[in-house]
Amino acid sequence: MSIVLIVEDSENSAAMLEIAFLGIPGLDVRTAPSAAEALRILDGGSGVVGAMVTDLNMPRIDGYELIRRVRADKRLSGMPIIVVSADTDPATPQRIAALGVEAYFPKPFSPALVRRKLEQLLDG
Repeated sequence: MSIVLIVEDSENSAAMLEIAFLGIPGLDVRTAPSAAEALRILDGGSGVVGAMVTDLNMPRIDGYELIRRVRADKRLSGMPIIVVSADTDPATPQRIAALGVEAYFPKPFSPALVRRKLEQLLDG
């Protein structure tokens, strides 16, 4: 059973993603309302998190910092990361690509497209 971790402080966005992912066979969906909570889940070794879908604009620890910490952790460095964000900065796609993110979806996003990308990443 693979786990996808959704890191999103907007309950609406998190729920839309969760509903989109629930139909993927053999996938367990966990959500974290903050990067700090996501790091706790990732550190806690609660099953193997196979992929992470994260927002960028979150309180305290933002998505950029979360991605940096995940990429710096030897156990997690190869985990696929998808970013879903309302960030309108034109430099955002380059910034997150430089951090090694596999995909970027600007909000408003299509849950079906995010799901398709997640399935591709999980299938390797």
